[in-house]
Amino acid sequence: MTSSNNSFPRAGFFRRLAAIIYDALVAVAVAMCASLVFLLVLMICFQNGLVDRANTEHFMDFFRQSVLFTNLMRVWVLLWVTGFFLWFWKNGGQTIGMRAWRLRLFSMNDKPMGYGRAVIRLITALGGLGTLLVLLDFKHKLALQDRLSKTEILVLSKDANHHKAWKTI
Repeated sequence: MTSSNNSFPRAGFFRRLAAIIYDALVAVAVAMCASLVFLLVLMICFQNGLVDRANTEHFMDFFRQSVLFTNLMRVWVLLWVTGFFLWFWKNGGQTIGMRAWRLRLFSMNDKPMGYGRAVIRLITALGGLGTLLVLLDFKHKLALQDRLSKTEILVLSKDANHHKAWKTI
């Protein structure tokens, strides 16, 4: 498999790992903000009697006992974290961590990056474990998610990493 943009090399394992760690920190922040919004809205509903208190006096007692609302919050947070990655990959090909490490996602078959391919990439990344394949693939430097989504991560030059250069790549 060859690079769709031969002017940039494929990213190695350690640069990818650094971007994964950076993005994990951002994803935690996104999850915390999403949780905060969910809990605030639910607390307002609880205090105003819009949800059944289930014989509890305090909000946190209510929340801990409610299987429905705890699972709804988990889904809500998962959707926000998933949306973070999907939106950044589709719109510019870089998450915040990838931009910091001058990495960018490119298509290997010259088709535009859509949400379907981004979902495939996200699922097959296996929480970052798919990137371990780069350690075994010395020649091509492709992770599991790269192969299955027909994408590649390239290391950009400092000039090419500037957002004004995105349209020329």
